[in-house]
Amino acid sequence: MLTIHADSRGHALVVQGDWIADAGPLAELVAAHPRARVREWPGIMTPGLINIHGNELLEEAYHPDPREADELGTEPLTGDALAALDMDDARWGASARRGVQRMLSYGTVRAACEELRNRAVRDAVRRTGLAVMGRIGRPDGVPSLDPYASGRPVAFPPPRERGSAARFAVFDVRDEAELAERGAGTCVATVVDGRLVYRRR
Repeated sequence: MLTIHADSRGHALVVQGDWIADAGPLAELVAAHPRARVREWPGIMTPGLINIHGNELLEEAYHPDPREADELGTEPLTGDALAALDMDDARWGASARRGVQRMLSYGTVRAACEELRNRAVRDAVRRTGLAVMGRIGRPDGVPSLDPYASGRPVAFPPPRERGSAARFAVFDVRDEAELAERGAGTCVATVVDGRLVYRRR
């Protein structure tokens, strides 16, 4: 089953399984693949974002379960607030899964990490499909689910083209300048390994 994802500028990608089968203007791809399902998104399609604070957000922060919101709030807990929690492998794994889901909701398709030392976190991240890339040392800036709020230059993977992995994100903005101004909270869709893993409701 082929799926064509297109943005408001008419840029489109044809997804087949885990890969980009074709890329180009929407009208040309629809003509070339007349049986493909078409998804048209508001805004601009990008290769997705790289969050450089992978360790800090996944191993050094606790992402509360929604059922804990009254007690713990909804934002990631770090430092003394994290130290006060009774953390075991099950809780770390669940936190990492929620953390990844929140990263995906900001259009992140890849996290930069030193080796993940917490086995429960490492196993949970592996199962989500979020790509992990290496890094050396701790980056500057403030760890944030929104890479634009970290105070560091925002990094993107290479552009998506035929033969690329089907990983990308769509943001409801006019252009890259507005994306930088409004941040990654404008994400409307994230695709990882050809699967729509986040869609704004």
